[in-house]
Amino acid sequence: MKKISLVLLLSVFSIACFAQTAWKSDKAHSQLKFDITHNGVSTVSGAFTDFDATIKAAKPDFSDASFELTAKTASINTGVDKRNEHLKSPDFFDATANPDLTFKSTGIKKTGADKYQLTGDLTMHGVTKPVTLELWYRGTIVNQMNKKSVAGFRATGSIKRADFGIGPKFAPPMLSEEVTITADGEFGQ
Repeated sequence: MKKISLVLLLSVFSIACFAQTAWKSDKAHSQLKFDITHNGVSTVSGAFTDFDATIKAAKPDFSDASFELTAKTASINTGVDKRNEHLKSPDFFDATANPDLTFKSTGIKKTGADKYQLTGDLTMHGVTKPVTLELWYRGTIVNQMNKKSVAGFRATGSIKRADFGIGPKFAPPMLSEEVTITADGEFGQ
């Protein structure tokens, strides 16, 4: 009887140790932004305003976390309506044929205190490529409004638009090849 009890206790403990907690982005406190250089002398910034992101992790420091994000390409917003419409066209994102861009992490590696290297597959414009992002875990607190735990993250990195077939008619320096990505997120359980 003692052996059965011990086996059951160990089984429950093992399951608890490997249980993952799911975290979902708080849309009101999260952003998915990008910057690109125009004519070699100015920066044009924009964002995707319709996106969802989730994190699954078993460890409280998120060192085993997996991340997933889906953004609607038609939600691109640079603050200029005419530019937004052009970016949704086949010249760039072709939002009708490619309504979503996605990121799914494939690995995470601790690089310092609350700093990680996040690798994953980015799918955009029908092309999937591996990308590496720098991830800053900004901490977990109890939200004073709803008394629930929230965690904050910032992911930064850059991609080459040619790798995804974005804007091939617009050569540098008209539009830089490098696009900088910044994702800020507040996530609740």
